Amino acid sequence: VQLQASGGGLVQAGDSLRLSCAPADRSFTWAFMGWFRQAPGREREFVAAISRSGEKTFYADSVKGRFAVSIDDTENSAYLQLNTLKPEETAVYYCAGTSARYTSVPRVEVLYDFWGQGTQVTVSS
Repeated sequence: VQLQASGGGLVQAGDSLRLSCAPADRSFTWAFMGWFRQAPGREREFVAAISRSGEKTFYADSVKGRFAVSIDDTENSAYLQLNTLKPEETAVYYCAGTSARYTSVPRVEVLYDFWGQGTQVTVSS
């Protein structure tokens, strides 16, 4: 299953962006959607994730209180709202999905089965 991610761009420090992610096949049923990011020269890291019901979410400590994940039932999509962005958060942001019904929100890459192509977020100071 291919994921389609969009919403990246160039913003200034303190600005906001909203990223979206959806399966190319909108009828595909996913259980969790996660967001990861990879800054230049660094390993990819977990950012946030949400269950299909929207009832379960999890955030990396570094983004708590600033980023928010949500879902759109109609579009079978997930969104990542990025607020108060910092220059060090410049990275390629990836969405990842799984249809596995884990008991807790997955936070590691290996637990996700399909990935989007990544969208660049650049935060200028």
